[in-house]
Amino acid sequence: MEQQLDFLVDKVVAELQKKLSEMGQSAPGQTQMAETPAEPKSSSQAEPVQSASVDRREPLALPVEPERTSQVPNPKWQEGLNELLESTPARIGVWRTGVRPLTKTMLQLRRDHAAAVDAVYGEVSQALLDEFSLFTVETQYDNTENYLKRPDMGRILNDEGVRLLKERCQKKPQVQIVISDGLSASAVDANLRDVLPSLTDSLKSYGLTCGTPFFVKGGRVASMDHIGELLQPEVLVLLIGERPGLVTAHSMSAYMCYRPRKGMVESERTVISNIHRQGTSPIEAGAHIGTILSKMLEQKASGVKLVL
Repeated sequence: MEQQLDFLVDKVVAELQKKLSEMGQSAPGQTQMAETPAEPKSSSQAEPVQSASVDRREPLALPVEPERTSQVPNPKWQEGLNELLESTPARIGVWRTGVRPLTKTMLQLRRDHAAAVDAVYGEVSQALLDEFSLFTVETQYDNTENYLKRPDMGRILNDEGVRLLKERCQKKPQVQIVISDGLSASAVDANLRDVLPSLTDSLKSYGLTCGTPFFVKGGRVASMDHIGELLQPEVLVLLIGERPGLVTAHSMSAYMCYRPRKGMVESERTVISNIHRQGTSPIEAGAHIGTILSKMLEQKASGVKLVL
């Protein structure tokens, strides 16, 4: 999806430059409004122009991220700038044209902001939940606007959710797996197919057994406490969508706790964050979660009391 959006950004920029070029040719007496960088560039340093007629559909299928390059012309320390680009996903070296960012930079920023908004207001694919036989329960959040303004209502399951758990879930399991959209439905869509099978394989390798996994719609992290009171698992892991940002809208966290219950403080939870393709690998995260859960059971502890 991100590669398709990058292709659209390139195509829009190419069309803008083509239109501006045609305007300049048809009205030579008028001042051209073409995007001019703040400093002159040689032909080899000019911002690349993609022809709108070029068919780039085949590269879009490749599961690789576009290479990040600096737009700064003639940097005083090229090696240092390259090291910065490799060390952070932050928007550095984007340069400018006059007093504003380049058009491509602005389009990418608006694209990423739109993806973050979609992650918050979107819904997890029902087909994905059906693929893993996950039934759905809801918290008392009621709607997305209320969810954002009243975090406390995302910590308690509604009456129907409580009934479903009592009817369909195994009581007192060794390991309870819970999935929730949290603040990013996109994170669940993007990572669950890798994280969940890896996690279940890891648990099997340690000889651990799982209860009945399920999905919580409108859940907050502390919903694991209410679930712990209802099902009384030895350990519980909550895979939940993180608050999206402009770097990625697909980041997931795994919150783990030994014998979760109401009134727990945050220092009693163990967490792995930034689970996504450009962060902690989803497959590696699933395997590591299994290792941590096994240590929780051995030490009968989680959070700051757990020795990893």
